[in-house]
Amino acid sequence: MDETYVKVNGVWRYVWRYVYRAVDQHGQIIDVLVSARRDAAAARRFFHRALTTLKVTPGEVVTDANPVYPRVLDDLVPSAWHRIERHAYNPIEADHSQLKHRLRPMRGLRTDHTAQTIIAGHAFVQNLRRGHYEFAADVPPGLRVAAAFTELARAI
Repeated sequence: MDETYVKVNGVWRYVWRYVYRAVDQHGQIIDVLVSARRDAAAARRFFHRALTTLKVTPGEVVTDANPVYPRVLDDLVPSAWHRIERHAYNPIEADHSQLKHRLRPMRGLRTDHTAQTIIAGHAFVQNLRRGHYEFAADVPPGLRVAAAFTELARAI
């Protein structure tokens, strides 16, 4: 689990929002939450959402050294090992670059709801591209997204 920030609402006056993202050991993005603050309430809300989405109790949780996380994790997942070693969450940090690369050419995000929708959609497409869903499993990776959307259109 890690957070990054994005610009929301404004060209001249920037308001930074924190994007909490949970990624499992295989690189699948589990959940995304956009929050105005980086505090215990936001972390608790995010971890609760991610754990209910996952439906499995993790044995290990890797985060940065934010002092809020140990308290929240002890309340929500007391059996999990909380790793905060340096460079332990590099795969998550590297995954942020894909999101930032996608958001850079856009003209900006106006509301938190828009940011939540766009970032969750990006996570869905990343998971499709990486082959975490059964859609287009037998298609080469370069054509996987187009084939998956064709399968989804037929299913709908």
